[in-house]
Amino acid sequence: MSYRILIVDDSKLARMAVAKVLAAVHPDWIRVEAANADEAVARVGETAVDLAVLDFNMPGRDGLALVAELHALKPGMPLAVISANHQTEIVQRVGEAGATFLAKPLTEAALRTFLESAVKRLEAAKT
Repeated sequence: MSYRILIVDDSKLARMAVAKVLAAVHPDWIRVEAANADEAVARVGETAVDLAVLDFNMPGRDGLALVAELHALKPGMPLAVISANHQTEIVQRVGEAGATFLAKPLTEAALRTFLESAVKRLEAAKT
């Protein structure tokens, strides 16, 4: 089954890196991109998005604030927050917000693990 994934990062290069890894894992999935939290919220309002990968550090609202907004718009939507900051506090805050932490640079194995978990959650929600 094909899903629609939102990739949010202020860096086009970082969005391209996530897209490249995603294409290796799920080439049939549809990518929706946003450069910041405002664009991400707009994209979710415009199109059906199933899950999202968000950058932690962005201008304006950060990834944690966006997690809260997206959970309010689409409760239960699987979310991952990516960051080069691997400090325990950041990882814990991401988990407490209800998202999965993924370290930058993003590896295929890490993204694959998140996506497998996300698909299980999405499939379970359908039943």
